[in-house]
Amino acid sequence: MAKASSLRSWLAAGALALAVAGCQSLGNNGLSNMSVDPDTGSEANIGSLTSVIERNPRDPAAYNVRGAAYGKAGEYKRALDDFNTALQLDPNFAPAYANRGLIHRLRGDTQEAFNDYSRAIQADPNYATAYVGRGTIYRQQGRLNEALSDYSTAVRLDPTDPQAFHNQGLAYQASGNHTAAIESFTKAIGLSPLASEPFNGRGQSYMAIGDFKTALDDFDEAVKRDRNSYIAWTNQGLALEALGDRKKAFNSFARASTLNPRYQPAKEGMHRTSST
Repeated sequence: MAKASSLRSWLAAGALALAVAGCQSLGNNGLSNMSVDPDTGSEANIGSLTSVIERNPRDPAAYNVRGAAYGKAGEYKRALDDFNTALQLDPNFAPAYANRGLIHRLRGDTQEAFNDYSRAIQADPNYATAYVGRGTIYRQQGRLNEALSDYSTAVRLDPTDPQAFHNQGLAYQASGNHTAAIESFTKAIGLSPLASEPFNGRGQSYMAIGDFKTALDDFDEAVKRDRNSYIAWTNQGLALEALGDRKKAFNSFARASTLNPRYQPAKEGMHRTSST
């Protein structure tokens, strides 16, 4: 009975934390399938890529790479210009469609993003990254069957992509299939063991099935990997609260609230677990 009561308490207190975290994707919104330097958005790197374009002005791949650099630097207009140029040079260049789709999604232009991901798939039906991107739009729209279909295609085409498995886990989670979600998150962790998000996602599914101790272990791993994730700190607090450790739970909620003072689940958690 106590366990069932704790689960109901978590579902009520943590629903928003789960929903917000479910909107996140693995990593830092890196552009599609680009193996570029971590400093790719730096001014020096963009200057170097510009030199490459000057030497190869008809090479769509050069514009695509510089567009990715602009995107990582947050210069979305310049990124779009480069992806547009790449597609003028090669109208069937799937990576440029997928990258342009991500920029549109980051700018809130969901329909244009969807169209670009679909164009990427039409240009190259084996381009896994485009299925992940389109699947994410489906997932965020609540079209979970279509999202899962795209993610399943993505992991079949590229079984080494942790982002595909992570997003597949989020879709299973949103559909209430936590056993499948845990399996997908576990695969993402195996492929990207230093990433925080799959641990956080898997922990949420363990919480949903009432396995609070295993969930806490995952949230502990999540905050080790990303000390600035207010969502992971909040979820750690929820797990500790469910296990009856109100003092530690309060500390986790307080840490989350310090990182994001406007995050209501953390503030509510502090209120519930306060000793005063």
